[in-house]
Amino acid sequence: MGRYRIEDQQGLNFVTCTVVGWIDIFSRQNYRDIVIESLAYCREHKGLLVFVYVVMSNHVHLVLQTAPDSPNLLSDILRDFKKFTAHRIIETILKEPESRRDWLLHMFKFYANFNCNNRNYQIWQQDNHPITLYSEKVIWEKADYIHNNPVRAGIVRKPEDYLYSSAANYKEQRSDGILEIDLLNTWWTDWGKV
Repeated sequence: MGRYRIEDQQGLNFVTCTVVGWIDIFSRQNYRDIVIESLAYCREHKGLLVFVYVVMSNHVHLVLQTAPDSPNLLSDILRDFKKFTAHRIIETILKEPESRRDWLLHMFKFYANFNCNNRNYQIWQQDNHPITLYSEKVIWEKADYIHNNPVRAGIVRKPEDYLYSSAANYKEQRSDGILEIDLLNTWWTDWGKV
């Protein structure tokens, strides 16, 4: 299968990070929190700008890019994010109470057998299915798609009610929440049109 590549490393991108076998690992809060903490770290230390996000039960949608002054490539940041979260998730499965422990480890080991880059366990699919976003219309369509994911899944009635999403940030026009984000309104006004 051909790999999707990030065409514009400095551009605004829509990406999806999917768990192997669509395993619902993020149905538990402790694993969702690992994703949020890692994204926060990448924002603070790697120059990642996170504009829109949602953490669903088996995938994460993001609209992001690297800061203009960041020396890091977006693909490298995503690689490091996935590697770190995979290790932390496995550690958490092994250390904390987990009723699905044996099954999860078995499944993640099974998927690792098909990937020469992983020795023991594989959490994430390798591809991120990146889409470079060029127009304001498409950017807001992707943001709306991401924010409505929990509504379509029947988890909440309104996008802003889902905690692991940036929908409330946009509803309230605030960058803070469980994950501080970079509001698209500011990006588009300041340097997105350049």
